[in-house]
Amino acid sequence: MSDPAPTAQPGPPTLLVAHGLATIQLNRPHHHNRLEPEDIPRLGAHLAAIESDATIRAVILRADGKSFCAGYDLADLGRPLPPGVDEAGLGALDRMIDALERCRVPTICALNGPVFGGGTDLALACDFRVGVGGIRMLMPAATFGLHYYHSGLRRYVARLGLGAAKRLFLLGQPIDAQEMLRIGYLDEIVPDLAALETRTRDMAAVLLSAASAPVIDSMKRALDRIAAGDFDPAEADAAWHATRRSPAVGHAVAAARVRR
Repeated sequence: MSDPAPTAQPGPPTLLVAHGLATIQLNRPHHHNRLEPEDIPRLGAHLAAIESDATIRAVILRADGKSFCAGYDLADLGRPLPPGVDEAGLGALDRMIDALERCRVPTICALNGPVFGGGTDLALACDFRVGVGGIRMLMPAATFGLHYYHSGLRRYVARLGLGAAKRLFLLGQPIDAQEMLRIGYLDEIVPDLAALETRTRDMAAVLLSAASAPVIDSMKRALDRIAAGDFDPAEADAAWHATRRSPAVGHAVAAARVRR
């Protein structure tokens, strides 16, 4: 866990994998890390690589610069899509963010600065969000006359509640870090960027624990399905029974008895 964070180079998002931890880096700091059309399939490809690599146990989504993400480049909404960006496929923003939400391993978003528009949904799709004090968020879709895509609306309501979702979408007013924490958008606030790096890597270290990793994945899947309304109790019970008599649980119980 002592590996340094990747150094941002202007361009599409990058993926670094080391010791079971995948780090996705947004790389347009001079444009507040806004998402360009070519960034969407690149992010989708990174997520697909994470899904297929069984050695990866956790993901950190991060950025450098003054902002975490300024959202999708609105200048491109009315233009023809470039080659490789397909509205009906993984190239679409909403489908890519849905894929992040469904990621098989836990995801942590490190919010180094303000977050706007589609960037707010990108962070919201992660399992955990840690932000630096003094940041803010803004969902300006209505002020542009833009009706948001359905999965983003669902995610806001499911994770923040109907009242918070209406306030953010319909009023289009910014909220500060303390309010982001109050409504559940942030899980934690840290004092500075160094603390943000330390805290997110400490969280990842817990998720990378060899004993708990398989259980964390299965419980993440069960919790997500409960939230989505398609929970299968039989599947969760089968996982519970399978772990009750596992060697890992036996060793943990024995160690606890020794400590007592």
